[in-house]
Amino acid sequence: MSSTATTNATEPGLNRIAQIAIIVRDTARATRFYRDTLGLRLLFEAPPNLAFFDCGGVRLMLGPAEGTGKDNMSSILYYNVPDIQQAHETLVARGVQFEEVPHVVAKLPDRDVWIAILRDSEDNLLALMSEVPRK
Repeated sequence: MSSTATTNATEPGLNRIAQIAIIVRDTARATRFYRDTLGLRLLFEAPPNLAFFDCGGVRLMLGPAEGTGKDNMSSILYYNVPDIQQAHETLVARGVQFEEVPHVVAKLPDRDVWIAILRDSEDNLLALMSEVPRK
């Protein structure tokens, strides 16, 4: 596969994520969590049970499971935050319970990668991630 930015008939042209869907049991509750607790900007709601948010240019869709598959499957979304300790404190003050508090998961030559794990109102895993430059 070519590393160039051009596409041809044999390459589908996938180059960025446009939307991520998160399965929820209660769209109204999940909308409040993502809007009011996490502070994401609500773009629009679509009847009967969909809500769309802007997440740094990627659209996040909340809605019930479609089809006959399991409704508890979810990808883990990693939200980049500039200050993971401050983000953790803010979310704890808003009632969020973390499964893993902020901790270093990788020590790179020039920075440390920090992660904190939480669940949303629908029991999906989410993560905060921060890359902290070394002094």
